[in-house]
Amino acid sequence: MLAALRRGLLGPAAAGPSVRAYATTSKYALRKLAKKRELDEVMSRENAVFKTYKPVSPGLRHLRRPLNPHIWEGRPVLQLTIPKRKSGGRNSHGRITVRHRGGGHKQRIRTLDFKRNEPGVHDVVRIEYDPGRSAHIALLKNRNPDAQGVHKWSYIVAPEGLRAGDEVQSFRQGIPDGLVPGLDVTKLNNQPGAMENAPAVVPGSSDEELLKQLEQSSSQSLALGLLRALTLKPGNVLRLRLIPIGTVIHNIALLPTGPGILVRSAGSAAQVVGHEASKYTHVRLQSGEVRKVLQDCCATVGRVSNPLWKNRSLGKAGRARWLGRRPSVRGVAMNANDHPHGGGRGKSKSDKHPVSIWGWGARGTRTRKPGPKGPKNSNKMVVRERPRGKAKRSN
Repeated sequence: MLAALRRGLLGPAAAGPSVRAYATTSKYALRKLAKKRELDEVMSRENAVFKTYKPVSPGLRHLRRPLNPHIWEGRPVLQLTIPKRKSGGRNSHGRITVRHRGGGHKQRIRTLDFKRNEPGVHDVVRIEYDPGRSAHIALLKNRNPDAQGVHKWSYIVAPEGLRAGDEVQSFRQGIPDGLVPGLDVTKLNNQPGAMENAPAVVPGSSDEELLKQLEQSSSQSLALGLLRALTLKPGNVLRLRLIPIGTVIHNIALLPTGPGILVRSAGSAAQVVGHEASKYTHVRLQSGEVRKVLQDCCATVGRVSNPLWKNRSLGKAGRARWLGRRPSVRGVAMNANDHPHGGGRGKSKSDKHPVSIWGWGARGTRTRKPGPKGPKNSNKMVVRERPRGKAKRSN
């Protein structure tokens, strides 16, 4: 039969379904598909977490990308985006206020929901790339049939491990009644750290009272365990008073009705380290700083997605230009009227201390004023400042 097929004695009908499918596909499309597959196999070398390329060109030699096969390859929801107007780092007077900005590919700003006021279950439709931030974003769909527009569809900062098909909820208004049977939600919503331990047994009680206390304690422990299993999931929003000590969080708000503004970059996370009897919760930020945050403020459970973003390599200068970054020139390569290091003979900044283009100390010189306007006692909410110098190196 193979010999007959080679000689062309049998038609497509006698050759079976595979040959018929081959006959219906054009030779140009098959050749293009084979060439694309061969090119992918030749150029890509997939490691465990990064994708590298064979150096068939100088720009591919050092190119390294994190592997994110779960990212949606299509376009974003147009109604949730805004055109990004380029300014080139210039203010309203036309003067450059931010250097090394300009050019780049056309982009659209994704409008994210940092407040998460809508209660109820939201389905994760997909995980998308956002050109305006290092982390990935997740498209949510509200299950409420009455929701319309931005109340039905929204973008959020995607936590690590969140995938399409998962469910997230917002408990910004508190734990709803009936979520866990036999649990006093009113006391739970108003008591800081109430989700951590069940009520203790009072010593010195009679046998019947002790048995009742044990039953109540065990049922309360079971109810709290069920509640923590339902609420402490990546992507869920809770008030800080409802988050147990040691929980990893991100997207932290500083006002009870405000949006999340802390810990939003790729791979970053904070941790709840303690609850005060008053109105504050101690949170350790990504930098190591421990600060007080109001217990009525909200945070999202989990770590921010795309933790390998900091280890990527663009591979060539052109990719930086696509992102809107212009070249950065060394001070010693400039003229004397352009930089304090400029001018002179040869590659030397003379005997000056290294400074920035505005004359600030650049290597070890303290530029922050102490006292009320500086780091010391400048923020009453900071319990412990971030480690600097030797303390940072020892960690």
